[in-house]
Amino acid sequence: QVQLVESGGGLVQPGGSLRLSCAASGSIFRLYAMSWYRQAPGKQRELVATIGTTRITSYADSVKGRFTISRDTSKNTVYLEMNSLKPEDTAVYFCNIPNSPYWGQGTQVTVSS
Repeated sequence: QVQLVESGGGLVQPGGSLRLSCAASGSIFRLYAMSWYRQAPGKQRELVATIGTTRITSYADSVKGRFTISRDTSKNTVYLEMNSLKPEDTAVYFCNIPNSPYWGQGTQVTVSS
């Protein structure tokens, strides 16, 4: 059983930055790609970014150039560095192992003045 625990969300002003973390239990972390998703009120969950086991990354067009996904295998943790935040980035952010039932509980990000 894999557990994913997100942290780092909060309230930030437009133009600000946050860094989200997702800690994974177990020693299998290094074997899997990891993704960040987000879900805003009344909207479907959307894929934000993915990082593979070789650290190849991909991003949604809406966050390219502003968000950076990274991973630290020694800490079993994946990060999402978010810069130049906009009100439309407001959502609950989740981490996930692609094509698996494993999801974290989510962390709220609110961008507002």
